[in-house]
Amino acid sequence: MPDDTQAASLPVHAPASSFAIAMRVLPADRRAAMFAIYAFCRAVDDIADGPAPPPDRRAALERWRADVDAACAGAAPPRLSALAPHIAAYGLARADFHAVIDGMLMDAQDRPICAPPADTLDLYCDRVAAAVGRLSVRVFGLPRDDGLVLAHHLGRALQLTNILRDIDDDAAIGRAYLPRELLLAAGVEPRVCAAGAGEIALHPALPRACVDLAAQARRHYAAAGYVLRRHRGAGGRAPRLMGAVYEALLARLAKRGWACPRTRVKVGRLQRIGILLRHTVL
Repeated sequence: MPDDTQAASLPVHAPASSFAIAMRVLPADRRAAMFAIYAFCRAVDDIADGPAPPPDRRAALERWRADVDAACAGAAPPRLSALAPHIAAYGLARADFHAVIDGMLMDAQDRPICAPPADTLDLYCDRVAAAVGRLSVRVFGLPRDDGLVLAHHLGRALQLTNILRDIDDDAAIGRAYLPRELLLAAGVEPRVCAAGAGEIALHPALPRACVDLAAQARRHYAAAGYVLRRHRGAGGRAPRLMGAVYEALLARLAKRGWACPRTRVKVGRLQRIGILLRHTVL
């Protein structure tokens, strides 16, 4: 059984990542809230991707659900002590924390996600990404309606970019998140979709499905950008930075191409700093 007692004191600082760079533009109190949300997400994600048997991972995730409920009721356990004040201060919704956990449970099933139907992938993206966005926009201080639309589109854009970046890493653990409909339309045979992630990752028609999924991601980036153009002030800077960095990553992935062998792609430190400088002055 996984030992989740070590999470009693969650880290309140993210590593030197795109997330950390984007959060630098926030005031200290809002930045602390975002790091606490990040720490929660990191903790449950580590369980979902951990080496324990699926039943043990699911049990550990349900313990996190119970702890979230306690924190939302004003009785936070020690491992959520850093997050609890922000739940109250920003009105963070219990349902969104639950959605994140539900998304992690999708990754902790006995059979890994492999060529899911498009609606299942969309539900997964909503839980593991858009729900985090719904928590985040409360911290950023965006109006409710625009915040929900932004969370919907930017969350999906970021998650689809992650899926395209991590095809081979995911295949190594039996996962293939590209939707079945795109794979079949691209020419990946049904028997290959059923065979498993390893065969999907090596199929010569996979690049065509990747092109289509990248186009979906770009549409979500464009819709998120449309919302953010109405919020040029402090509340829009952090999500604008995150979107810019990940959109640059998607552009690099597309330039590299999707055929095997796929070299690892990232947005370099200098480019990330340039994006930070460019968007900080907006």
